[in-house]
Amino acid sequence: MSHRTLHELAKFGSGVVAADLATNIWFLYSGLLPITTLGMTVTEAMLWPSVVFDIALLAMLVHYGWNIGHIPALRERTYLLVAGVVFLTLAVAHFAHILFGLNINAFGYEVPHWLSWTASAVTAYFAYMSLRLATRLKN
Repeated sequence: MSHRTLHELAKFGSGVVAADLATNIWFLYSGLLPITTLGMTVTEAMLWPSVVFDIALLAMLVHYGWNIGHIPALRERTYLLVAGVVFLTLAVAHFAHILFGLNINAFGYEVPHWLSWTASAVTAYFAYMSLRLATRLKN
């Protein structure tokens, strides 16, 4: 995967995260909470950490996708290494959930096994690509 493709994926991801952020904010102020869907009850206490996470993730994806701003201490290689380590940590956590039946509880929501299968594959791929690109850069 080339750098250009990775930048385009970051742009697409920023749109997805922005939509998730807008949906979470809409749920917070719509008066519909708590709501139960797919056997999970979503409460206001669960959505606030999600809003904060979405804002941080959106800032990171926008910065990487469009190269907005210049952070002198954060070179692209460092950025990719940090992203790779974060994705690798998430992949290992989801894989441990599958193998050992460990309970993953995120903001009061117990992660189902079907989600861990998908998340472990996606985050492992992202970790591989981030670390692979980071090792190829010379800066």
